[in-house]
Order: sequence, then structure tokens, then C-alpha cells
Amino acid sequence: MNFEKIVTGIGLLIEGIGDDVSREGLRDTPRRVATMWQNFFETKGNSDEELLKQTFVAENYGGFVIVKNIHFSSFCEHHLLPFFGSVSIAYIPRNGTVVGLSKLVRIIDKYAKRLQLQERLTQQILEAIGENTANDGVLVIISGQHMCMSVRGVMQPGSKTITRAVSGKFSSEKLLAMEAQQLIFETNGEKL
Repeated sequence: MNFEKIVTGIGLLIEGIGDDVSREGLRDTPRRVATMWQNFFETKGNSDEELLKQTFVAENYGGFVIVKNIHFSSFCEHHLLPFFGSVSIAYIPRNGTVVGLSKLVRIIDKYAKRLQLQERLTQQILEAIGENTANDGVLVIISGQHMCMSVRGVMQPGSKTITRAVSGKFSSEKLLAMEAQQLIFETNGEKL
């Protein structure tokens, strides 16, 4: 990441909208914004395999695992405005091998901390978990609110975008997928 390029770019943006970057209230804004962007887009750099390697054996466990309402925030690559919401993940551990719960959060964080599309983010989380854990299926649902829908264009604050991606048994066994989705949405107060 090039901090000075961000500072220069923000200064040019302020000048481009017709304001004076040297006035009191804006003098330090390019550096503050560059620091904010640097902090937001900074990732730990670990591979998906490294992030998901901590596993445990839950003897005789034959069900699925759901971790839901995991908060995320990201930036839309089209307008550079934030979008945010919650991610819910269900997966079917193979042979009782479960992944550390915080590791799922780290995968979400890794892919959210970049210029992003919600649809791509959903698929990347699915693939990272699907390819780097012992599982028989993964389901990822994201409910997001996009500032580009709220503060510009159609001006629809509070509208939500729902994306869903599935693999394995969640793809081939529709009743299983419906059961997991029902558990995810049930206590969120939302209906399928």
C-alpha cells in the first residue's frame, strides 16, 4: 500500500470538488483519510489454509455447524462507498473435524478488507472454507446494506441485499439446505 499516493489522491479529490485543501478544516484530511484507508485495507496476509488450519475433533458429531450474524464491513468497488451487514455460515464437518469458530471470522475479514462486490465476497468465503476444511458442504448467506443504495442514486436507506452460495450436500440435498437457512433466518426475525 502506498500511503503517500493515497494522501495525494485525497488532496486532488478535495480540490476536484472545488474546496481548498489548505483551509483549516481540510488541512490534515488527506492524511487522516489515508490512515483510515490504510487501517481498513490492511490484512494479515495469511493464506486461507493457514487461517483455517486450527481444527478440533468432535467425536460422533454428525450434524452441521452454523455460525451466524458475523458482522462485516467492506467497500463497494464501483463507488468506493461502504457496505456492511452480517454473514452466516453453515458447514457439515467431515468425520467430526470442526474448525475453530474464530477462524471463520478471520476468513470473512480477509476477503471483506478489499474493494469488493457482495456477490464475489459470498463466493470467496464459500470457496475458502470449502477448499481448506474437512467438510461435506458449505452454505454462506450475506445480508448487506449498501451506502451506494442509501445515499446516492435511488436513495433507499435500510434496503438489504441477500446473497447465498452453497456447495456439497447443501447443493445436492435441498431439504438440508432449507433446514440450515431456516435456522439462520429464524432468530434474525427475517423470513426466507
